[in-house]
Amino acid sequence: MGRWSHHIDRAPLLWQRWDELRQAVAFGRAVLLRRVAAAALVAFAAVLALYPQRAHFAGDIVVVAARDLSPGTVVEASQLTLRRLPAEAVPDGAARAADVVLGRTLAAPVRRGEALTDVRLTGPDLVRSVADDPGMVSVPLRLADPDVATLLRAGLTVDVVTVGPQQGEPLMLARGARVLAVLQSGARAEERDGKLVLVALDPIAATRVAATSISHDLTVTVH
Repeated sequence: MGRWSHHIDRAPLLWQRWDELRQAVAFGRAVLLRRVAAAALVAFAAVLALYPQRAHFAGDIVVVAARDLSPGTVVEASQLTLRRLPAEAVPDGAARAADVVLGRTLAAPVRRGEALTDVRLTGPDLVRSVADDPGMVSVPLRLADPDVATLLRAGLTVDVVTVGPQQGEPLMLARGARVLAVLQSGARAEERDGKLVLVALDPIAATRVAATSISHDLTVTVH
């Protein structure tokens, strides 16, 4: 009778231990589920973080400068490289193929890694971007005094003058020329006097200025 009574007294204790074990298992499951959910959220966040990078590599290929380039540089293949940029980062007028810019002359400095655009190169696009009249054309001026060229910058309005038939008499060749670019002299240009300044003029004035520059020194006055 005493032994049976001893087993009856231990029964509630066993049920209590069983209940505690069941609760511990349930708690462990809950912790495991929370950890699994947290891991899933981290994985989802990683996928979202990688998505912009995948979109980046799905961008457009453009031509960029492989090193810093100066205005007046005639573009060569060794100065260029191709780079893929996000579509929203590609500037308007960017070159998509190297043959579009090869042999062209830079009208402005270009930094290494910068995309080459139409307004960075001499030509009709540059004239339209600076000049008010779309009918203007570009003409190069090699100024008699190189120091005058250092005072000029793109967008300025100048008048082109030379020496008239009589000694010391000024002759106005063209009014209202727009400066497109001041080009640095290359090795060949350094053998000649003056710097090269590219200006936009109407076709008649441009022809007059170009013809006069063959035999006369030119300079400009700034508005």
